Amino acid sequence: MSVEIIHKNKVWLSSPHMGGSEQSFVAEAFSQNWIAPLGPNVDGFENDLELFLGNNSKVALLSSGTAAIHLGLNLLGVSKGDDVICQSFTFSASANPIYYVGANPIFVDSEKDTWNLCPILLEKCILERIQLGKKPKAIIAVHLYGMPYKVDLITAISEKYDIPVLEDSAEALGSMFNGVNCGTFGDISILSFNGNKIITTSGGGALITKNLDIKYRAVHLATQARDSAPHYQHSQIGYNYRMSNVLAGIGRGQMEVLPQRVKGRRRNYEIYAKHLSNIDSIEFLDEPKGYFSNRWLTCILTKSFELREEIRNALDAENIESRPLWKPMHMQPVFNDAITYDNGVSEDLFNRGICLPSGTNLPTEDLLRTVEIIKKTVK
Repeated sequence: MSVEIIHKNKVWLSSPHMGGSEQSFVAEAFSQNWIAPLGPNVDGFENDLELFLGNNSKVALLSSGTAAIHLGLNLLGVSKGDDVICQSFTFSASANPIYYVGANPIFVDSEKDTWNLCPILLEKCILERIQLGKKPKAIIAVHLYGMPYKVDLITAISEKYDIPVLEDSAEALGSMFNGVNCGTFGDISILSFNGNKIITTSGGGALITKNLDIKYRAVHLATQARDSAPHYQHSQIGYNYRMSNVLAGIGRGQMEVLPQRVKGRRRNYEIYAKHLSNIDSIEFLDEPKGYFSNRWLTCILTKSFELREEIRNALDAENIESRPLWKPMHMQPVFNDAITYDNGVSEDLFNRGICLPSGTNLPTEDLLRTVEIIKKTVK
């Protein structure tokens, strides 16, 4: 007797979603032989982002969001031995560049309203480090999963103690705080266009500033810091961090559909919330007043680690990708020796939270199938 095995289609957590015109921009780059890390698509994509973000933004396209954080720290004057405060509840790319510049990460835990950097712990950390003669050189604050951090409070603390904010908006393109776009609040801000982001160039990122001189310095450092000379001359260390004209062409096409992508991600969240929010053992992160999240990923909190794992394994058995919320940086083996201001919030979120499939090309039937598996597992 033969047994027929049915392989269900893979449901991805957040897969790339092309809009249709990306290929025309890429084809133009090929037809004009603009394959180098410069060209009209780079200029055009930067201009598109500046127009979208507003708030006097100046954009430098780079090879990744990680590269943007690295250059951002460099441009803020962070160097060997300096302390940099970093939100603990985030992806490691927020923290790794601190080591790239030889600085010391100090991790600060989250608050429950947005899951982002806790202002109370942040100020406590700053005061204690100042008393020790180690005033932090920068603050890395993250808009996690597209939810803005407490911009007003974090900015006020930054200004009070004269410590610049490097705004990690990698997950928050299209999110807003009090009607102003995320990616425009920091002294320097960054974006990511990795394959799983709300728009993608397959790999890429951007550094954002309101200071045109800083943009020019970022581009200079990103192109190996070559001096103006007929020969190759370098007066400082540079990096190979500029985005290529080909990838920027993908970005130009993606910018045309960004509003639809934000709308689609928020629709996914609304469907999940409609079907699951009445279950006592499941919680959603609501938007506080004045906050607008792009809902890059829809996340839920369960009542326990055990239930989180039951849901994750049940989805995996049906070929549906999900994942736990970010494991906090202060719990990562690589950062064992880092100073941490911990209130237990991010560890609890990690233990009980799970990210659900959230792509804008996610068929409604697959989204509803995910809902039914979760309902069945909880029951």
